[in-house]
Amino acid sequence: MTLTAVFTAVNAQEFQGVATYKTQRQVDIKLDSTKMNDEMQQKMLEMMKKQFQKTFTLNFNKEESIYKQEEELDKPNVGMGDGFQFVSIGDGGGSDVLYKNTKEQRYAEQVDTFGKIFLVKDDIEKTEWVLGSETKYIGEYQCYKATYTKMIEKPRVVYNSNDDEKIEDKEPEMEERIVTAWYTPQIPINNGPDNYQGLPGLILEVHDGKLTIVCSKIVLNPKDKVEIKEPEKGKEVNREKYEEIMEKKSKEMMERFRPRKGRDNGETIEIRIGG
Repeated sequence: MTLTAVFTAVNAQEFQGVATYKTQRQVDIKLDSTKMNDEMQQKMLEMMKKQFQKTFTLNFNKEESIYKQEEELDKPNVGMGDGFQFVSIGDGGGSDVLYKNTKEQRYAEQVDTFGKIFLVKDDIEKTEWVLGSETKYIGEYQCYKATYTKMIEKPRVVYNSNDDEKIEDKEPEMEERIVTAWYTPQIPINNGPDNYQGLPGLILEVHDGKLTIVCSKIVLNPKDKVEIKEPEKGKEVNREKYEEIMEKKSKEMMERFRPRKGRDNGETIEIRIGG
């Protein structure tokens, strides 16, 4: 019995894996047809589609995880022709790292925002999941459906025209959203991709508004030890402070790229995408 207990403890400690996730975010664009023709609109849609298709890896053990985007070539700023320019706000890039400790219910996220490194540390918020009986297979894993409801800001699309009017920010409108996740008890850890966790099994699929995350590959107990190291680089802030900084920087960027009278470099289109 003693040997069995020791073996079980060692097994639990050494349990680890790597999951690969594909993410995709749908984008709705509403533009003035007098400012942009169909060809240019299609070009923008294709460009943004690629911009929001990414691959991430989740290195995990029983209690900790590291979620990081796979390295890829830098995506250049793309001109739309006819003086149009696309400006993306708030894209952290592939250097961001999210560490979670589900035992201690805390996380540390290293974020590269506007060329500055932040280290966002805070507690993991408890999610009020509702467990369902519906099942499906994702690869070889039987998954169960779970949902929860949250309040989010409605997506906002901002279009700047060639005038000198200052765009005033309005109070954000809120709406209710149901988030759906599929988890597998075959991998008994209460973790998952990004900021999704808290279910009795690894989360393999998420549908959160226009965001979809799907696991495409899992390797359990790989030959090479999985590295899970909490990030330490960056200016340390909590989540509330970081969101205040982001809001301020976004407004500065909007003002910086807002076309003004007397400029002959054409229109600038700026898009802010919510949820």
